[in-house]
Amino acid sequence: MRLYGLKTCDTCRKALKLLSDAEFIDVRSEGVPDIVLSQAFADFGDALLNTRSTTWRGLDEEQRARAPIELLKAHPTLMKRPLIEKDGALSLGWSPETRSKLGVS
Repeated sequence: MRLYGLKTCDTCRKALKLLSDAEFIDVRSEGVPDIVLSQAFADFGDALLNTRSTTWRGLDEEQRARAPIELLKAHPTLMKRPLIEKDGALSLGWSPETRSKLGVS
């Protein structure tokens, strides 16, 4: 199991606490592999892009108009977190639905 997120993100820390066997990948320093990013965008669409983040607010209109995949590659902190990969399936966020899907409470 892999958890893509930020080490400074409270939600990612909560998820890691309950998913102690997960491999943590800091998207700021390591990024997200292209294949995972493509699959995540196919699964979640625009929901993958966190438009409430400080990074998003710092972008101008021209940058915001870029394709979401391009934006996420250029600014990995724009990704909604955490993105969890388990057995080839992806989960986004740390909702009760995600926790149930992963078998944690």
